[in-house]
Amino acid sequence: MTELGIGIGWRPEIADAVEALPGVDWVEVVAENICADHLPDSLTRLRERGVTVVPHGVSLGLGGADRPDPARLAALGEKAVALGAPLVTEHIAFVRAGGPLTATPLLEAGHLLPVPRTRDALDVLCENVRIAQDALPVPLALENIAALIAWPGEEMTEGQFLAELVERTGVRLLVDVANLHTNHVNRGEDPARALSELPVEAIAYVHVAGGVERDGVWHDTHAHPVPPAVLDILADLASRVSPPGVLLERDDDFPPAEELAEELKAIAAVGTRSAGAEGVPPDEVRGKAGTPRRHGARPLIPAPRRAPLLIGAGARASGGPMPVVAPAGQEAPEPPAPREAARQRLAVTQAALLSALVAGTPVPEGFDTRRVGVQSRALAAKRAGVVAKVAPELPEILGKGFRPAFLAYARSRPMTGGYRRDALDFVEHLLLAGRPEDPAARRRLTEWWQDRSGSRPPGRATRLVRAARHALVRR
Repeated sequence: MTELGIGIGWRPEIADAVEALPGVDWVEVVAENICADHLPDSLTRLRERGVTVVPHGVSLGLGGADRPDPARLAALGEKAVALGAPLVTEHIAFVRAGGPLTATPLLEAGHLLPVPRTRDALDVLCENVRIAQDALPVPLALENIAALIAWPGEEMTEGQFLAELVERTGVRLLVDVANLHTNHVNRGEDPARALSELPVEAIAYVHVAGGVERDGVWHDTHAHPVPPAVLDILADLASRVSPPGVLLERDDDFPPAEELAEELKAIAAVGTRSAGAEGVPPDEVRGKAGTPRRHGARPLIPAPRRAPLLIGAGARASGGPMPVVAPAGQEAPEPPAPREAARQRLAVTQAALLSALVAGTPVPEGFDTRRVGVQSRALAAKRAGVVAKVAPELPEILGKGFRPAFLAYARSRPMTGGYRRDALDFVEHLLLAGRPEDPAARRRLTEWWQDRSGSRPPGRATRLVRAARHALVRR
């Protein structure tokens, strides 16, 4: 296991500060924000000083129903090689749903969404992880995510789910203690229990970050100081095992460098304690029995099967295969192989949830409607914020009208591509509606759209086709 030490998330906004911070052994960079053949000068200078750089992916969606995209895997591997990274990291999450498996439009969340802790989801995740492991040139570690919503009918705790994932694949873990705190507040899950169930020998490193509580919901913002409750969970983890690395994440509202340095000192003081430092004997620390096996291992913690739970239009969140119904007068087709059947069941449930979150369709049965609404608004707000960053001319042209106009657009227009595509679609939507009313602003917006799309605004026939497509998404 690579010893990393104390690190911080590298972001362009604080690149100079990160280079000057004392005691930084390594940095982590969002993989999708860099190009393998054109690394930022700051990262190059850090590497020349001997600072380790780890690429952290956010778009593979290994917890989704589809197999990993070979192009995304290749790009992540190229960045790992370009950075000389000892490992790469991703998330246990799904980020898109729909498509061929469900015969519905492909939807993008633009965010990390939780995977149901069911046998179906675990089987699919394990196969996806093995595909990724075989494609990547360095070891892979996966992060537990924060969640606002919980899936109904779950069959395992988070700790059990992660332990069996490690047992079956040998993948390493990136344990985010801030996310454990988030799930404690939002879903009532006990961080201490999760840590007690984890195979701690599989931990590659640890994330620490801040957030904020609003109306009883904890938002994992990465834009606030690390709270004492998160440091307490880090201390609990450090009493069980000495983590190879601990990293501070900060993505927005960056404080002065002096404050970042103080946070790093506090994290180092807590996170570098060794197992047994708080009176826990090493032989009682879970996970010291042996090394996880990679393929075909017996489940580490068996979980009982529960009766199938119906979600949405007959979708099963767990349990047996979906019934195959043949048209009148025809024989029923052969059911798919068990693993493919699990993918199809997972695909239907994830598509139903994501459609409710981003397209305004009914909330699937069993979900907390209020929490789904909170998550839906959070996704739209994140879309608006990211679009404002990738296309800063839009808030400049639209002024205070940008955010309300974008949020109104997002309620009926789910994201089907990346954020730059989202910005173009938003502007096209405004122009087709004859907005903004100010002629000068509308002219600037038109020029902006034409410069980036390389074509004129669509004609009437194209508009009708797109309107029909949006109507299908909302069905």
